[in-house]
Amino acid sequence: MYAFMAAKQQSTDSVTAYLIGACDVCAWSLAPAEWLRRAFRRAGIADLRSAGEPWPEGGTVILVRADVILEEVLVKALIGASETALTIDGAVAAAHVPAARAAEVASAIEAGAAAADLRHVGPAELASTYNHALRKRAVPYALALTEGSRLAVEKRMFRGSYKGVTDFVTKWLWPWPAFWVTRWCAARRISPNVVTAVSLVLVIAATWLFARGYFAVGIVAAWLMTFLDTVDGKLARVTLTSTKLGNVFDHGIDLLHPPFWYVAWFYGLQASTTPAETLFLAGAAWIIVVGYVAGRLQEGFFLWRFGLELHAWRPLDSAFRLFTARRNPNLAIMTAAAVAGAIETGFLAVALWTLLSLLFHFVRIGQAMRRRRDGGTVRSWLAEGTAAAP
Repeated sequence: MYAFMAAKQQSTDSVTAYLIGACDVCAWSLAPAEWLRRAFRRAGIADLRSAGEPWPEGGTVILVRADVILEEVLVKALIGASETALTIDGAVAAAHVPAARAAEVASAIEAGAAAADLRHVGPAELASTYNHALRKRAVPYALALTEGSRLAVEKRMFRGSYKGVTDFVTKWLWPWPAFWVTRWCAARRISPNVVTAVSLVLVIAATWLFARGYFAVGIVAAWLMTFLDTVDGKLARVTLTSTKLGNVFDHGIDLLHPPFWYVAWFYGLQASTTPAETLFLAGAAWIIVVGYVAGRLQEGFFLWRFGLELHAWRPLDSAFRLFTARRNPNLAIMTAAAVAGAIETGFLAVALWTLLSLLFHFVRIGQAMRRRRDGGTVRSWLAEGTAAAP
């Protein structure tokens, strides 16, 4: 059983978080103490105290150095790991101890000494290296922040906010510019929802431009939207400002807008075609739109039937996700077609790729069902061999 899963089951009512020392250096325009406060609140711990405040009289205490940033999964894991010390490069960064021992252990941490009688573990031992929500495998970060390490810390936190299984544009092209734009937004306290709102405006603008036949300008607007779609999620994760409403807002736009673009592509094309060509393009439009809905249903069915994302099952599925017929790969096809002066050909290529992608996923779903029927397990390859130490 993963430590973080045990943490979810443990009540936080008797747990106090206590920050040791102070740190004036900021990452993503947040002091580590503020990051930790947000992380603990999201984990359900309401009692958060800073150095100089009284020690709690009962329960347990999670001690954390105020110059340390812990990934949320480690915060949750610490809640379920009493009598445990988390170390960074051999030094204790955090510990979960009974309240009666809090002052003693805090003094040892400040002095850089080992905390006696505690189980000392690193991040990979404390929590699972498999992040189900982000569909990736990575050692959770526990980072000591100094003026000299700030940029490196921010880059590591940004990498930690990225999904491991996604399309090739998001995975390979957007990270570098998205890092700097996310950093710019964080410095100006721009909320993720504001970024999402701008992306919604771009969705509408691109739809109108496509429908009017202004494909070149529409493609620019569409790519800007997909870029901001990367920025808003990363901004929410690195500043711990994600909310349920923001999540619905962002993912609702992501889910609903692609068919409008596909229909707009058709209307932009059919204005200059013969009736026979229009009928042919209409068939392609139906394939793309229905194929998009069917693809989403395939993913939903796989998640319902097997409890994991279709694209996270085996390495083949994760690799195919890079190019499967979703918004960004489809937009890449249309962009290449626009550059070549062959928009209609690009539209037909998107329809063909949609059919091939659907066929691939139908085969994979069938193979997974057969494996389950034969008594085998259907488990993400990313989760294999990643259980935390007990």
